Amino acid sequence: MRLIRSFVAICIASLLQLEPEQKPDRSPLSVSPRLYTISLMKKALLTSFCILSAFVSAEIRGQPFEVQLDGDSGVLKVLKAGVRFPVVVQNAKKGMRPYLHPVRTPDGNGVITEIHPDHHLHQTGIYWGLKKVNDRDFFMNYSGDYYRHQSLRIIKKTGDTVAWETVYDLIDERGDGILRETQTWSLSAEDGFLLLDLEWQGKGLTEVKVEKFFVGGLFLRMPWSKGIAGAAINSAGQKNSDEADGRRADWVDVGMAISGIEDWGHIAILDHPANVASSTPWRVDTQLGVGPSRQILGDWSLGKDETTVERYRLVVYAGDLDRKKIAELWKSYSSESRN
Repeated sequence: MRLIRSFVAICIASLLQLEPEQKPDRSPLSVSPRLYTISLMKKALLTSFCILSAFVSAEIRGQPFEVQLDGDSGVLKVLKAGVRFPVVVQNAKKGMRPYLHPVRTPDGNGVITEIHPDHHLHQTGIYWGLKKVNDRDFFMNYSGDYYRHQSLRIIKKTGDTVAWETVYDLIDERGDGILRETQTWSLSAEDGFLLLDLEWQGKGLTEVKVEKFFVGGLFLRMPWSKGIAGAAINSAGQKNSDEADGRRADWVDVGMAISGIEDWGHIAILDHPANVASSTPWRVDTQLGVGPSRQILGDWSLGKDETTVERYRLVVYAGDLDRKKIAELWKSYSSESRN
């Protein structure tokens, strides 16, 4: 975007400098070659300026996105107009659970997720990992011994909103399916925020029991390091692990210093009121890793072919936390019905 604006400014300056020394008559043949060339250059620059102005206006107005898929590598990238790098990368490789990384701030300058940090090697950006599912741990384990890739597809490739889907089976020690999970993601933009929506569906491939635990489900790992400036604050104003861990809340915002940008980078996760456990309790660890989890409340189960659905919205932005604005975004999201 900045590059486009610079080019437009250069075009305008060039137009002003290319004013000919004398006004030609209507016939190009009566004008000197130099003046005629200048006239053509002015027309070309003016045309370029108009095209670029239209593009910039459309970009500001629509914030369009495009999804690119490399099926062989299992990587899907979401491009945002005017941004050099993909703002979201979906990894859905065979032999590993699906996850989002890197996710960038709206301007593309700051990477706001982290994978395999030293303090939690099993954590992978933004992901879904359940604990104690038929005595199997899909939170700590992410390899092909636990996850079987079924599909990765684009639902909507371009536009103001784009969407895609991953399907994986959670498998037992024999390789038999326990639970089929479908993650449907969509991305849009509003008022400088990226809005990343997730609908997670779990379908029992056999009788499924998910036991009570202090974490399990959607989880976010941002690039925390010892001594970093950062905070996790929930909708009730409770802060960090000491106050917010295990507490029910409509949303939790995590912000911290991010390399490459001056302001803090943030991701706020909004809980949808239609979710089974809403207001859902949250895991908030001492390294600012967060995730809503119905497992905190107790055991839950699914019969064979029975399904359960949970929905969340992730709000990605840079700057200061405005709790009133996040509450407004949550209120807007909470009014949206499930499709």
